[in-house]
Amino acid sequence: MHVTRFGHAAVLVEVGTTRILLDPGVFSDRAFELTDLDAIVVTHQHPDHLDRERIGALVEANPQARLLAEPETAATLDGWEPTGADLTFEVGGVTLTGVGSQHAVILPSLPRVGNVGILVAAEGEPTLFHPGDTYEHRPEGVDILALPLSAPWAKVSETVDFLQAVAPRTAFPIHDCTVAEAAYGIYWMHVEDHGGVDDLQRLAQDGALRL
Repeated sequence: MHVTRFGHAAVLVEVGTTRILLDPGVFSDRAFELTDLDAIVVTHQHPDHLDRERIGALVEANPQARLLAEPETAATLDGWEPTGADLTFEVGGVTLTGVGSQHAVILPSLPRVGNVGILVAAEGEPTLFHPGDTYEHRPEGVDILALPLSAPWAKVSETVDFLQAVAPRTAFPIHDCTVAEAAYGIYWMHVEDHGGVDDLQRLAQDGALRL
């Protein structure tokens, strides 16, 4: 499995020749240059995870890609299939499984939109979890965690608690364009010191790892 960040929450997962892109949003410019994708997956409708102005061109550039999105989001996009908790989808020998159904609470006065995290698994490969925007669900058997580092709905203690509960073999940050460069180390220090994960990969916005 080869994992490449494309800015903020956008992640390209490659298993053999299968290429799956998750959450191409407004902070993920390079993601919209990708071709030869087998699936494009969106965890929820917020613009930092789905750039509606550019998603059409990305789909046109990848006519073979399976298009999967959280149900509320899929209902607003032509030709997209709805994901859902515990629903599975097979793409080129890779199994995608939905996790959860709701975005984390931002403010009590704001309605919660849908959010379906995604487990990416294949025989003989590690299992990756991209939660979208929530720490609520902690699936078992996660080898690689895409860890949301900072958000209007999160605080550091919750980030660390989520990392400890999932207990992956490897973790790397996503959802971090909201952190000023000068302050990034403060957030990461707590993850390193208290997360309980030995293999933490502080990937840059264009960083990659192979497992």
